[in-house]
Amino acid sequence: MMAESWRVGFIGAGKMAEAIARGLDKSGVLSSSRMRTAHLRLPRRQAFSSFGVTVCDSNAKVVEECEVLVLGVKPHVVKEVLVDLKPLLSKDKLLISIAAGVKLKDLEEWAGNARVVRVMPNTPCLVGETAAVMSLGSKATAEDEKLVKGLFEAVGQIWTANEKLLDAVTGLSGSGPAYIYLAIEAMADGGVAAGLPRDLALALASQTVLGAAKMVMDTKKNPGQLKDEVTSPAGTTIAGIHELEKGGLRASFMSAVIAAAKRSEELSKR
Repeated sequence: MMAESWRVGFIGAGKMAEAIARGLDKSGVLSSSRMRTAHLRLPRRQAFSSFGVTVCDSNAKVVEECEVLVLGVKPHVVKEVLVDLKPLLSKDKLLISIAAGVKLKDLEEWAGNARVVRVMPNTPCLVGETAAVMSLGSKATAEDEKLVKGLFEAVGQIWTANEKLLDAVTGLSGSGPAYIYLAIEAMADGGVAAGLPRDLALALASQTVLGAAKMVMDTKKNPGQLKDEVTSPAGTTIAGIHELEKGGLRASFMSAVIAAAKRSEELSKR
C-alpha cells in the first residue's frame, strides 16, 4: 500500500498523535492533506488544523475516510470507542493502537474485522526521537508491519517484538526518559556544586547525554568499551565512576527498569 493511496486517521488527538502527524508531514512520508481527525475541543482542533489536517465531525467519519487508523485515546475508554466504531472496522482497515497497556486480544475483540498492530512509543516522539516497539495482531501482515515501520520512522525508530515483551519495553524505553531526566538534573546539580552557572551546567549535562547516546548508536561499540576509552589511569573520570559505583548506580538503573516493567504487568491485568 503506497503512501499516495491511503489516508491516516487519528482517533484521539493528544500530543503524541499530533507529534506523529507532524512528523509524517514534515518528513514527507505523508502529506497532512491525507490525514484526518475528529471534532475536538478548540485548542486540539486548532493544533491539527494549523498544519493542514482535516478535522471531521465524528470518529465514524474519520474511519469511513481512512484506511489506516491511529488509536490514541486514554486506555480506560478504548473499549467504548472501538465498540462504537466496530461496524465500520472492516478487514480493509489497519488499526494502530498506541493506548498503553491494552492488549492485542482485547483490541482484536473490540475492533471487528480490522487488522491490529499495537505500538509502544515514548515521549521523545514529540521531538522526533521516539524509541518504539510494535507487536503484530493475528490478522496483521508483513505489509502492515512495513507500513507501521515507515510511519514511526518519521518520528524516531521502531522495532518489532512479541507482545509478551511489551511490559519490559515499558520499563525500559517507555519509562526510561524519566530516568535520564533525573540523571541530567543530577549531573547539572553537580556542575553547579562545582561552580558552574545553572544554565551552563544544564546545557552541558544535556548535550553530554545526547552525545554519549549518539556515540553508542553510531559506533556500535559496547558502552563499556566507550567508557574505558575515556577512563585513563588515576584520572578524573575513574574518580567520578568510583563514586557512582559506590552509590550503586548500575543496580539502581536495573532495579528501576525491573520495577517499572512489573508495574506495567500489574496494570495490564486490571
